[in-house]
Amino acid sequence: MKPIIGVMPLWDDEKDSLWMLPGYLDGITKAGGLPIILPFTDKTDEIKQLANMCDGFLFTGGHDVSTELYGEAPIGDVIESCSKRDEMEKVFLQIAIDNNKPVLGICRGIQFINAALGGSLYQDIPLQYPTKTEHRQSAPYDVPAHTVSIIEKTPLFNLLNTPKIQVNSLHHQAIKQLSPELKEMAISEDGLIEAIYMPGHKFLWAVQWHPEYSYKTDSNSKAIFSEFVKSILKNQD
Repeated sequence: MKPIIGVMPLWDDEKDSLWMLPGYLDGITKAGGLPIILPFTDKTDEIKQLANMCDGFLFTGGHDVSTELYGEAPIGDVIESCSKRDEMEKVFLQIAIDNNKPVLGICRGIQFINAALGGSLYQDIPLQYPTKTEHRQSAPYDVPAHTVSIIEKTPLFNLLNTPKIQVNSLHHQAIKQLSPELKEMAISEDGLIEAIYMPGHKFLWAVQWHPEYSYKTDSNSKAIFSEFVKSILKNQD
């Protein structure tokens, strides 16, 4: 039986509809998992039922994380958040942590996980963290935008066995204060946190870059999806 991985839905405000990037699903499928797109709901009983069906969870990109989640007022008009999505994902994340179910976060995923666990975010990199590093590249999105350094003796370093990798980048928010429950695994060339994990959890990783765009051509992106699914299979043994 393939492990079932619940994928957090993307929400389109203008069309009032769910949508999904195929790379999230295909990256999981290629790694041996069975992805399902979760419905958009804030009903706790439904979330618990859905969570029990899933062996792991992928926290996707998309909307900005609401500043309310980390106790700040919005700066200017740069934030486009979705409070219903934040509330839904808070419940899924806590269930995953309580039940030691594997979690992978991508882009918004790393930001949300950090904020939900007591960390904070740069609301807008250009305004709050001016840098020459390209964090919001133009298409195509499967090509590298900058370098990140992998921290030794972390799970990501153990997996990739290299001190530096090239990554794509498509974000305007980033981790500011890291949650006390998390540890950093990778840093961008301008000093921003690019990957994190939760010590003691079977598998709770998140990256700021986008392996869903690059897994077909980049072995490091493919390895991250594979390690995620492999951790679920270990859970089942």
